[in-house]
Amino acid sequence: MISPDNPFAAPSELPYELPPFDRVADEHYLPAFEAGLAEHTAEIERIAAEPAEPTFDNTVAAMERAGALLSRVAGTFFNLSGSDASEPIQEIQAELAPRLAAHSDAIHLDARLFARIDVLHGRRADLGLTPEQLRLLERVHTDFRRAGAGLPDTEQEKLRALNGELSTLQTRFAQNLLRDTNDLAVVLDDAAELAGLGEGAIAAAASAAGERGLEGKYVLTLTLPTAQAALASLENRAVRERVFTASVSRGNRDNEYDNKAIVIEIARLRAERAALLGYPNHAAYVIEDETAKTLEAASGLLERLAPAAVANARAEAAQLQTYLEADVPGATLQPWDWAFYAEKVRREQYDVDTAALRPYFELDRVLTDGVFFAANRLYGLTFTERHDLPKYHPEVRIFEVTDADGSGLGLFLMDYYARESKRGGAWMNNFVDQSRLLGKRTVVVNVLNVSKPPAGEPTLLSLDEVRTSFHEFGHALHSLLSGVEFPAFSGTNVPRDFVEYPSQVNEMWQMWPEVLANYAKHHVTGEHLPPAQVAKLKDAEQYGEGFKTTEYLAAALLDLAWHRLGPDAQVDDVQRFEAEALEKAGVAVASIPPRYRTTYFNHIFASGYSAGYYSYIWSEVLDADTVEWFTENGGLQRENGDHFRRTLLGLGGSVDPMTAFATFRGRAPEIQPLLTRRGLGAA
Repeated sequence: MISPDNPFAAPSELPYELPPFDRVADEHYLPAFEAGLAEHTAEIERIAAEPAEPTFDNTVAAMERAGALLSRVAGTFFNLSGSDASEPIQEIQAELAPRLAAHSDAIHLDARLFARIDVLHGRRADLGLTPEQLRLLERVHTDFRRAGAGLPDTEQEKLRALNGELSTLQTRFAQNLLRDTNDLAVVLDDAAELAGLGEGAIAAAASAAGERGLEGKYVLTLTLPTAQAALASLENRAVRERVFTASVSRGNRDNEYDNKAIVIEIARLRAERAALLGYPNHAAYVIEDETAKTLEAASGLLERLAPAAVANARAEAAQLQTYLEADVPGATLQPWDWAFYAEKVRREQYDVDTAALRPYFELDRVLTDGVFFAANRLYGLTFTERHDLPKYHPEVRIFEVTDADGSGLGLFLMDYYARESKRGGAWMNNFVDQSRLLGKRTVVVNVLNVSKPPAGEPTLLSLDEVRTSFHEFGHALHSLLSGVEFPAFSGTNVPRDFVEYPSQVNEMWQMWPEVLANYAKHHVTGEHLPPAQVAKLKDAEQYGEGFKTTEYLAAALLDLAWHRLGPDAQVDDVQRFEAEALEKAGVAVASIPPRYRTTYFNHIFASGYSAGYYSYIWSEVLDADTVEWFTENGGLQRENGDHFRRTLLGLGGSVDPMTAFATFRGRAPEIQPLLTRRGLGAA
């Protein structure tokens, strides 16, 4: 039994069941998990042992209603383990990972439960189910089958062991990466070493040093990808090299945080599990359940794009080499030079200085007059900041989201500033999933890693950070606008290679004239971003696409290389495997490392993107086609937003995603808009 004093013991009484963060302490999690696991186990046992004939309600819907306590504590814990991970939380996570894997296996490998689901599945055409009920029954049956429900007992035991080992290793990978990222932050003694950075960035580096007890010094913290934003501005080539070297060294220093052995073992265990389940490799297993359906389809798209992308990248490199030689005669272009000289090209050839744009992108204005403004014009949503609700960290802000008819849709939390307890990157998560069955509405958070300025100074975003804000809010909209019956289909519970699509579509509003004019104003003078500067930004849009596409494709192809390994494959050297995989795929460009290298590729070794990093460009086919539809139909208009919401966004996973796209678009997707956007020629 859980103590009634535990804040997870009962549903939160706060609006939208926001977790009572002000009452939650680290010591509450483990007892709540213990009680939640026990309660869920008992509920599943009752369903499996139900003497009455299986029905949709007493089996499938009952499973959807089960596990309330476990969902409450997990929804909070796993959000905070990424965004505000104390040492006790990391210890609890390491202890829980194999137990939660075992709990999932106990459900999916319960022969009695699967027998009930199988009976219903066999009779599904005669049950009089609604379309969403039918899809849920088919989804649950597929999930059980793919989880090994049909395996003999001896093989199920092997599967349980594999899942337990994998959950432990994936947690270790993530925790090693967080610690090594913090450990590798670049410490500089003299402000002169930061020449080229703006005043705000230098002040943020001084502030970061102060937070570490390094008064008088400067600290450049690392973000998740290989590329670090400071490399575009730092004039000191040796400092650029230090920053780059720190970035690519993460998880690869033969220290206590080294991830190489972990990566090899994760890949081996995933391949072994796939073979046990009847698949040639982990990639084939994963992609079968995505919209791509086959490894060949997913890899085929990447391989089709690679030659043109690399050709564009090599042309860009040749141009940058001339710029470098003008500064450092005889030098050869290195990865730490690319962003710096690409920025020079933008300034000299396109008259675009991205660092000089920051004063026009003040965080609060970007959020309220940009991100929220676009959502209001498209969907009729309004956002009211709630200062009366508890937060999990003082830097978090909370907004209540109201629909056009005045009804409450949920809460949106934003957590934008980098800190040592937060993993790198940017993401969206739900604390509460929308569901009519459970009477719940959405509580969603966007997490970024923007450098925090000194107290009293404005937060000025880079152009990329503005884009990320629109992107992650696209995920939030997918959840906030969800109107499904069952939590299994809520919001972003869609195939992995479809989930990025709505968020990528939302990026279009960043540069949409009406939206840009509303938020891009100088934070001191209030002056609009000059129209001439906007025109130059548009002229420069395709510059650098060779680099961006190549570094992305290198990471996506590297992901598939690791996950197309069979169970008998032997990998002894991670770096050699990576180099050979990139060379074989045709994306080995010395000055363009993959967006993520193996030992810090959190997406695929500690998150949900294993054999799925291709999803971004797969989704971008849909995104580019959708942007074309909005453009053809008048852009930022309420009827367009309502159509997108009604036919696709609001449906979550309750319909086949490609069917939803065809309903929205009026046809199947076409690839040409993507090729045009990325400068890759005609289909």
